[in-house]
Amino acid sequence: MTRMATAMILALSVSTPAWAGKAEVLDTYSDIAHAGYEDSVITARALREAVETLLDAPSAGTLADARRAWMRARVPYQQTEAYRFGNPIVDDWEGKVNAWPLDEGLIDYVDAAYGGARDENPYAVLNVVATPRFTLSGQEIDATSITPALLEETLHEADEVEANVATGYHAIEFLLWGQDLNGTAHGAGDRPWTDFATGDACTNGNCDRRGAYLKAATDLLVSDLEWMTAQWAEGGAARAALAEDEDAGIKAILTGMGSLSYGEQAGERMKLGLMLNDPEEEHDCFSDNTHNSHYYDGLGIRNVYTGEYVRIDGSLVAGPSLSGLVAETAPDVDAALRDALDETMAKLGRIKAAAEAGFSYDQMLARDNAAGEALVMGAVDALVVQTREIERAVTALKLDGVAFEGSDSLDDPDAVFQ
Repeated sequence: MTRMATAMILALSVSTPAWAGKAEVLDTYSDIAHAGYEDSVITARALREAVETLLDAPSAGTLADARRAWMRARVPYQQTEAYRFGNPIVDDWEGKVNAWPLDEGLIDYVDAAYGGARDENPYAVLNVVATPRFTLSGQEIDATSITPALLEETLHEADEVEANVATGYHAIEFLLWGQDLNGTAHGAGDRPWTDFATGDACTNGNCDRRGAYLKAATDLLVSDLEWMTAQWAEGGAARAALAEDEDAGIKAILTGMGSLSYGEQAGERMKLGLMLNDPEEEHDCFSDNTHNSHYYDGLGIRNVYTGEYVRIDGSLVAGPSLSGLVAETAPDVDAALRDALDETMAKLGRIKAAAEAGFSYDQMLARDNAAGEALVMGAVDALVVQTREIERAVTALKLDGVAFEGSDSLDDPDAVFQ
């Protein structure tokens, strides 16, 4: 586990719930959202600088630097995912920056084993990088210039196919790493730096267009994150929406916590991939960074409950919390939920530590890998228990109409294979 990750847990573990009124809890929740998205902007700008350096001076070193910048950018962003599901302004926007899984053949070249166009997605191997003009949904598209507008307005979820992900972190991830062709063996994508080279050094063709796509996607990521940061600033639309109805705001917090904890993370992001033994179900599948995505998703849930967030500069954003609000009514429920959150972070921390020691998440998903299954299911089970404690908090606060996202992998496993 990294020093920063350990510091985050230590900072949060020693805190006790502060007095909390609903308005004050919502202020803290909004402050943490603003800080998390602002940190996401800061790290995305650093990623953009690294991408610009890569494109100006392609080399193994500048590609490695851009990859490291991408991984650093994921740390604050993943902690904001607890704001999904309960805040419509986030849900309506999130698919632009973090949609997955994707048919990467839409963007660039893929291995022959990837196959071709499919009935469910005729654009699965469109390869925009190599195709400056094409027909999309019956319209002739001029893509001779690859711009943020082309990616956002024309390509992203083209023909209403969700797998046509053309923007966001994972499109950038694919361009930096390329496909991970290792299956459930150790190893991430290994795109050569020469895919961004100029002249005769260029490999796999269209290096200038590949660089243009990478730059456009990174520029768009920065602008999208800047927009969302503004929504959580003083006077921003997301913050203002919470203030309109305090009970609805508290429900939004709990809905985000429970839905990310249960249906999204425990189900779609973890148990489903294990059931299918499919590394394509990894959240960060090209970079093999999934262990970190899972860890920081879990930490984001904990942040919003405890009302504390450690910023990338080490400073702490904290205030009256939902934990404090629950503790005033049902201290036993609050204590049990905090214990469950700690247990989840311990189990996610074990996955993270194992991956950093060389036992990659790909390998954990392999069929008949008992050690990997134990690690993943340990976290899945902890997330499920955590969700039940979140439900108890809903009951303690006497809130109606709070529903969490589900997943077939948890609720109807047989349906996964139908």
